[in-house]
Amino acid sequence: MDYPTLGRSGLKVSRACLGAMNFGTSGGVASCDESEAGRIVDAFLEAGHTFFDTADAYTGGRSEEILGRAIGRRRDSVVLATKAFLPQGPGPNDRGLSRAHLTRALEASLRRLGTDYIDLYQCHQWDHGTPIEETLATLDGFVRAGKVRYIGCSNFTASQIVESAWAAERLGVTAFTSLQPQYSLVVRDVEAEILPACERHGLGAMVWSPLAGGVLTGRYARGVAPAADSRMGRLMASPAPMARAWADGLLHERALGIADEVGRVAAELGTTSTAVAIAWVRRRPGVTSVVIGPRTVEQLHGTLAGFALDLPAEAAERLDEVSRSAALTPVNGMPPGSIRERVRS
Repeated sequence: MDYPTLGRSGLKVSRACLGAMNFGTSGGVASCDESEAGRIVDAFLEAGHTFFDTADAYTGGRSEEILGRAIGRRRDSVVLATKAFLPQGPGPNDRGLSRAHLTRALEASLRRLGTDYIDLYQCHQWDHGTPIEETLATLDGFVRAGKVRYIGCSNFTASQIVESAWAAERLGVTAFTSLQPQYSLVVRDVEAEILPACERHGLGAMVWSPLAGGVLTGRYARGVAPAADSRMGRLMASPAPMARAWADGLLHERALGIADEVGRVAAELGTTSTAVAIAWVRRRPGVTSVVIGPRTVEQLHGTLAGFALDLPAEAAERLDEVSRSAALTPVNGMPPGSIRERVRS
């Protein structure tokens, strides 16, 4: 089993990270009940993986509670990550990355997880209303108090990663160890500037949605509405506009074409589309760990197969080609064909 270090830290994590977003009930619908969640955690640990990720906002805090109980006495044998930012109440200070909110959010997460420390405490997204200096100073205080071991961020842009790194150096406080970005064959935008920024500033990438919301599993077909119990079906039926928009951004003709090629590669290799999609993303430059979110033990085993699959170079090149887009070109302000562009090429 391979346990790389996360960014420039000494924290060793497994290549697979079990995301607990599905643990509990959301909107009256049980994604994964506590009994099945316990079996998933047991099977994940038995397979040799040790990295877990959740957030205070997942299923109204139930995800943290269920994950904490499932880990139980094995707490010191795992790497436990959670996140804060999203609303935890109706008040103006019940969200964001301010000292006021983060201090309460951390204590609540520790209580729900049933632990006195968190290995990786992450900012769920950038807070435009709070200076990053305030956020980093607050997180540094958590580290100094022993309540948090390492800090990370999620869904930051390249410029936000750079700004955070500069602020941490200027203040002499703990810097981010990791970034959690979306990354898959369907969504490769991070390759242009975000992953290079992570490499430059010492952040390890633990990528989420490697199956593009299930699109890359081959579950969805053209002209057929997603099943109500599928990930896309639940997102499209969600009252939250952001959830519906995210589904629309993944379930389109280009994505289905990529899924078709994934299916062809899987058939040639005698494996599944899920395994192929995972094998592709886990070997990408800059990727430390891949966050997976199974709802059943069977889904877990199917996903973990991708961490053992040795994807042939020819197959990887085919997938690179079918999924490549103009978004992979960094923005430098120079028009195509300019002198600077020709020199660089």
